[in-house]
Amino acid sequence: MAALLATVILLSVWVLLPIYLLIVNALSSPEEVTAFPKRFFPSFDFGSLSFFIKFAGVGRALWNSVLVATLTMILSIGFGAPAGYALSRFDFPGKGTFRFLVLMTRAFPLPLLALPLAVMFIHTGLDDTAIGLALVHTTLALPFAVLITFSLFSGIPVELEEAAWTLGCTRLQAFRKVILPLALPGIAASAVFAFTISWNEVFAAAVLTIENRTLTAFLLQSLGESPLYLKFAGGAALVIPALIFIFAVRKYLFAMWGIANR
Repeated sequence: MAALLATVILLSVWVLLPIYLLIVNALSSPEEVTAFPKRFFPSFDFGSLSFFIKFAGVGRALWNSVLVATLTMILSIGFGAPAGYALSRFDFPGKGTFRFLVLMTRAFPLPLLALPLAVMFIHTGLDDTAIGLALVHTTLALPFAVLITFSLFSGIPVELEEAAWTLGCTRLQAFRKVILPLALPGIAASAVFAFTISWNEVFAAAVLTIENRTLTAFLLQSLGESPLYLKFAGGAALVIPALIFIFAVRKYLFAMWGIANR
């Protein structure tokens, strides 16, 4: 028991300490960020964040990140949830092969596909656009959305739908009134995962965009020339929204994991 507790504490420190130090430096003045020794507690000086917000191009890059991540989330759930439902409720030839192929799409590294994607996007007019980048991010998130929702719908007894049918519901009504409320925790988890994948992705954003860069690609582009406090403020701007988003849907995640709502 003591070893398990120590392991949990060590893993928690390993995950939370970098985030804490990132926030400390983001909430410190530029002079304090570059000073030595480093502060372990923030001075709540918003000089670094103010410089970051006023830095040329940050506002547009932040909006592009929000737009692309939202589109990715909508597309991933819009295609992934119906596919997961179909896999869990219908039998058709090649069902097992289809599940395997969905998972195998993650076997191809994105750098390998970057050049053909860039050429195709240039020819189709999708290069340097939010929807084009969202489509790429959707291909990264869609396999997880399909498999997560497949497992979720498989865990919901089909007898509940059959009971709704006997009471006069159509398949669509049974799904909307019976299955969907039970599936919301898993769908919310899939949406959070898709949003986070898009929000943190940098390679495709750096290759496929020039003027409409997301925040990750923008920070990567200015990494060599930007001061240290800008990097900390930018890192905080990437981490905090994802944490807030997960916190907002925590009750669905707790419900999915069998933890009481809080």
